[in-house]
Amino acid sequence: MSSLENTKAYSGPKLNNFKVAAIQMASGPKVEGNLSEARRLIADAAAQGAKLVVLPEFFAIMSLKNQDMVQVREEPGQGAIQSFMSEMARTHKIWLMGSLPLAASTPDKVRNSLLVFDDKGEQVARYDKIHLFSLTLGNEHYNEANTIEAGDKVVVVDTPFGRIGLAVCYDLRFPEIFRAMNDVNIIVLPSAFTATTGKVHWEPLVRARAIENLSYVIAAAQGGYHVSGRETHGHSMIVDPWGRIVDELQRGSGVVIADVDMNYQVSLRNSLPALSHRTLSCDKV
Repeated sequence: MSSLENTKAYSGPKLNNFKVAAIQMASGPKVEGNLSEARRLIADAAAQGAKLVVLPEFFAIMSLKNQDMVQVREEPGQGAIQSFMSEMARTHKIWLMGSLPLAASTPDKVRNSLLVFDDKGEQVARYDKIHLFSLTLGNEHYNEANTIEAGDKVVVVDTPFGRIGLAVCYDLRFPEIFRAMNDVNIIVLPSAFTATTGKVHWEPLVRARAIENLSYVIAAAQGGYHVSGRETHGHSMIVDPWGRIVDELQRGSGVVIADVDMNYQVSLRNSLPALSHRTLSCDKV
């Protein structure tokens, strides 16, 4: 059973119109190089007017070996990756989100933690990935449980952009986690979908989560070939509450950007009040 954690990070007036961005990368095993690339892309997104920027899953390291991730894990509130995110948010006056390896309860594992930094550079929310990916298909073998410790809380954060639900990659396949968020305006989804699964599943799953929740979805993905030999699907996208892809980047590093109109979302929810028609409760994920 997973509980819902609502983080009151902001209690002021909400914005009705603003720009958001999803950053796509093909991260390698060196943290410094990945942070340099992320710095460039964040600056690009901010220059285009984005006020909310989402980085892909494990943007700072896509390791050669699973244990490499453990070697660079950080304690909560300290470390180069967290300092970088704080600096970028503060410098560009944006809300910045991205997942990174944080310390777990055992020394041989990490938490895949999605952190939220406000425009002052303060960390205001944290979500630890609940669902851990596993795949055995041909020559591909993945089992995240070997090196990642699962979280147990669904997290929603109050922001100037409305209520934002936090999820990471494989969570996308489990619609109950998004129902448990209970009426969010935006869903953010840092990801590193494999090329094999992403080819058929990525777009319909992202669009389904937007449609069924009448929410914007900012899906920031790893996209390309990695030094480890892994290939990720890419296709970072921002989808509106009607399920339309507003912007998308198929491969390589870059920025996906879109305007968010909360009045449009309200209009859609009034026209199709599906969220109020639910008759089954979702109390576990």
